Amino acid sequence: MFIAISPFKVLDKVDLDHYIEISSHIDLLLLRTPMGRDDLWLSINYLLSRGFPRDKLMVHTDTSLVEDFDLKFIHFKENDENAFIYKAQHPHVSVSMSTHSVESIMDAKVHGLDFVFFGHVFESASKLGRKPRSFSEIERAVGIDIPVFAIGGIDGDALKVLPKGFKGICAISFFRDHGVSEIEALRKVWNMYV
Repeated sequence: MFIAISPFKVLDKVDLDHYIEISSHIDLLLLRTPMGRDDLWLSINYLLSRGFPRDKLMVHTDTSLVEDFDLKFIHFKENDENAFIYKAQHPHVSVSMSTHSVESIMDAKVHGLDFVFFGHVFESASKLGRKPRSFSEIERAVGIDIPVFAIGGIDGDALKVLPKGFKGICAISFFRDHGVSEIEALRKVWNMYV
């Protein structure tokens, strides 16, 4: 599964049109922005009204947007108790969480979350100067019985050396900066990985 994550900025028409253009080549788009609720509501409406598939949209934290647009996915930051509460109250919605430790992954599993992001796996522009997860951390993480998605420094070269066991990948820069042909090439590398 390929999850595109929006950059942490106010999204404009160029950003949204890009995600519409690549929508058939990604599995989910996580809208994670500093935008206020009303502006984000307008962005979601823009995407949907121009053909972006509703079942490929994921929002970060704002449960009211899930309900307004009848979305099926929501994502939370690490250890956010609201994720556990929301999943218990809305079992039909797929709830995921960012994680950076085996303990956080175990908490997500215990609380019935659907999957987790784990990272950062490789050097990443969004985590400059911070050491990636070690091979032993990754090995323990993917050994837990919950789908674990790699995040951090993901591109075609990284996939060639990605430790086995991940169920998908998440990326900000790659999906923001590349078009359909590059994503198709990445999918070929991913298919060799799985």
